[in-house]
Amino acid sequence: MGRGPLSPEDFARLHFISDPLCDRCGVPLDYRTGDETWCVVCLARPPRWDRARAALVYDETSRRPVLDLKRSGRRDGLPALTGWMRQAGSVLIEEADVLVPVPLHYTRLVVRGFNQSGWLAQTIGAETGRRVLVDGLVRARRTPSQAGLAGRARRRNVSGAFRVRPGRKGLIEGKRVLLIDDVLTTGATLSACTRALKQAGARHVDVLVLARVVRETDVTI
Repeated sequence: MGRGPLSPEDFARLHFISDPLCDRCGVPLDYRTGDETWCVVCLARPPRWDRARAALVYDETSRRPVLDLKRSGRRDGLPALTGWMRQAGSVLIEEADVLVPVPLHYTRLVVRGFNQSGWLAQTIGAETGRRVLVDGLVRARRTPSQAGLAGRARRRNVSGAFRVRPGRKGLIEGKRVLLIDDVLTTGATLSACTRALKQAGARHVDVLVLARVVRETDVTI
């Protein structure tokens, strides 16, 4: 099990993401340049999704609640975590027709017993009244862990790994979909999911995560 709730000192060290930020990928910026501001990476190569938002910068402090959820299966902190996500992605949630979590391969789900992204999506759905398709996406093949892989290797690793479940396509087609995950690192997994959703007819795909990696020169694709 994880170590329990964050201490007040640890909470004070969390880096919440707020404006100014890139309107496309959600990375924090030093300043805004207009009504719609994109970071240089998104200007050069826009991501597949339409907008992304994250509640926290993924660092040594935020890593603990993320791993408490992901590896230890601690659900006692879910209301706080999803509260932060709802604040960061309020506009995305309000405009979404349906919430879809990033899935695990069924063999990994059997071993772990839960999908933390599904928990996040279901809690946000219950708090906001938004419909949640827990099984909207399926991981069609089991892929090695993304940990330790560089951006290009991550993209190759998950290429073609996701598809919309045939019985759910009618609930995706023409809809505004909000993808839910715990962490955005390079964006490879979320890009692969977005591609599958748009191939199935999704009109618009946004992304909402609990935390995201922020580099000096950020790369989200």
